[in-house]
Amino acid sequence: MQDAETRARGVLRAVFDAAVASADPHLVLAAHLPPKPRGRCVVVGCGKSAASMAAALEAAWPDVNLSGVVVTRYGHEVPTQRITVLSSSHPVPDANSEIAARRMLETVKDLTAEDLVIALISGGGSALMALPAPGLTLADKQAINRALLASGAPIGEMNVVRKHLSAIKGGRLAAAARPARMLTLAISDVPGDDPGIIASGPTVPDASSFADARAILARYGIKETPAMTRWLSEGEETPKPGSLDHAEFHLIATPAMALAAAAETARAYGVTPLILGDALEGESSAMGTVLAGIARSVATHGQPLPMPALLLSGGESTVTIGANGAGRGGRNTEFLLALAVALNGAPGIHAIAGDTDGIDGTEDAAGAIITPTTLARARAAGLDPRAVLAGHDSYSLFDATGDLVRTGPTLTNVNDIRAILVQGEA
Repeated sequence: MQDAETRARGVLRAVFDAAVASADPHLVLAAHLPPKPRGRCVVVGCGKSAASMAAALEAAWPDVNLSGVVVTRYGHEVPTQRITVLSSSHPVPDANSEIAARRMLETVKDLTAEDLVIALISGGGSALMALPAPGLTLADKQAINRALLASGAPIGEMNVVRKHLSAIKGGRLAAAARPARMLTLAISDVPGDDPGIIASGPTVPDASSFADARAILARYGIKETPAMTRWLSEGEETPKPGSLDHAEFHLIATPAMALAAAAETARAYGVTPLILGDALEGESSAMGTVLAGIARSVATHGQPLPMPALLLSGGESTVTIGANGAGRGGRNTEFLLALAVALNGAPGIHAIAGDTDGIDGTEDAAGAIITPTTLARARAAGLDPRAVLAGHDSYSLFDATGDLVRTGPTLTNVNDIRAILVQGEA
């Protein structure tokens, strides 16, 4: 029994690590670079991978006179020689987020058509580079971010609101760089890889509108301040499709690529993978219940594929926090606890889920692993799994059982990876 569990844990961790490694900027960025520019090459960027991407660019172009600035999350910094790295707060912006945004706009001023701007964009940029729209304050943006994070809104809707309350997102950074050419190299962390959603699309045209942002706020019962109401009714709209013809956008790593790497690793272990999708969304606990049903079908009927099998999925689930608040946990540990409760100790089924940036929510773990003994071990530690799930305190349970997966900052971000290994009874 212990040998089977040890092997299952090893397979799951290898699969997760392969997904993360596939999005390492040092492995994927250089292939997407253009011919070296004749004029200046100015670099800007934001996101949890921004510093790592900047270091990879410096390594790929040692003989180019690079300059510029990027911002990443506290603790995600890496050494660079020519590109300045700033740090700010995530998931709620702080004063350094505003400072960073102003530095980005200053960096792209007064360029010429001979100059090249390379924008290094990855998930997390919405909070890390936050400049309030005219008439708004940082406190306004912080309050909206907190409300959106607790609302259960999917990332796409959250970023529609964020870009319309910003002076730099929704294509405004690209507009400020004219007439210089702009090339965006992006690591996607959003379902569907929509360039306008990754970091709220600071370098791409915005197809959404003020009306869309107002409708989303109303849908989730989030109150606007008077200044927000004025801006969303009378402010200057974001640049629309067709208006940023000087800017190109390339994806260098995506959730689909990460899942493909995970599947290849599974095959190397003699396990047949099935990718259920790279863009799964919805409540974390509901997703856990649904995927438990698929895992049971594999174990009982060999459908939709025979054992040993690995059910893979990506995307970004959500956790809606009720009026009573919550304990500690992120969307991946909540998903796993719901999965474990639904499986109720079913033999031969193990799973891992984690955020590929190394941080699930605001905690110090990427995610966790569950086994057929998870619930029993939790109860032995004095915890009621269902009550813990209802209180959104999944981190505390997996901390008590010793099942948290701690990677530290991975310096990349292709969203969540979920893997369910179904082997049957040993």
